[in-house]
Amino acid sequence: MSEKKKFTLEYELRSSPRILFSFISEPNGLSQWFADDVVFRDQVYTFTWDDEVQKAKLLSIKENKMVKFKWIDDEPHCYFEMEIVQDELTNDVALSITDFATDETLKERTQIWDNQITYLHSVIGA
Repeated sequence: MSEKKKFTLEYELRSSPRILFSFISEPNGLSQWFADDVVFRDQVYTFTWDDEVQKAKLLSIKENKMVKFKWIDDEPHCYFEMEIVQDELTNDVALSITDFATDETLKERTQIWDNQITYLHSVIGA
């Protein structure tokens, strides 16, 4: 199996950074678009999709700016990050996703993020 490599995706969203931040950092917000259920305890988020459960440690958080997670069972150098980017001139808001995938799984991982962000668009009405 090949080594996982970092990739970044960016999605424009019509939302204020403050509102968007609640959807990427709070269990209630994340459970509306990212996973079926999210529980946060002792700096660890437990994400549930159907019968699959994955745990991620919260590595860092910056208010109204970004959250960075590390899947507990993933490779040491891998993480996923959601960063709110706001254009200084236009005030347009985008969500930048940094994640890791192998060459074989990159297309699938990208499609998963595309689908999740489409769902986020509908939840926040963007």
